[in-house]
Amino acid sequence: MEPPSEPPQTLADPRELLLGYLDYYRAVVVRKLDGLSERELRTSRLPSGWTPLELLKHLAYMERRWLRWGFMGERVEDPWGDQGPDGRWRVGEEETLDDLKALLAEQAEATRRIVTAARLDDSAATGGRFAPPAPVPTLGWILCHVLQEYARHAGHIDVVRELTDGTVGK
Repeated sequence: MEPPSEPPQTLADPRELLLGYLDYYRAVVVRKLDGLSERELRTSRLPSGWTPLELLKHLAYMERRWLRWGFMGERVEDPWGDQGPDGRWRVGEEETLDDLKALLAEQAEATRRIVTAARLDDSAATGGRFAPPAPVPTLGWILCHVLQEYARHAGHIDVVRELTDGTVGK
């Protein structure tokens, strides 16, 4: 698999730049998981205890939570995902890497539809994640938040992959 590429350096449209970087970091995360065995995908290498599959599931739910439940105010079943009492994301034995990649891709498509239909300075709907008197973020702020979450977790998965088999890079 070819390493993902950042959006072109000539891209100036903020909406396309944010969407491009979200696509890039999703691809980085997925690429880092490709080639790991089922055991490696379900084993933690860090003291916090999360596994690569748990992180992937978290990212899909995080994006859904911020864009569909948060910005759109949609009624979303279980917006935080399946978390145990310890706060860790749970991945069932029946859930596979392909299942979670498909979930991530589904959220990416929903994000693109939402962002394409709105302005970056539009405020999130109230009634979903946000309710007055709490501040209501703009779509631009939400996208930056989601982007930094992907970037941070791409770094985490990069470290996990290096600890697992020595693979480094995009």
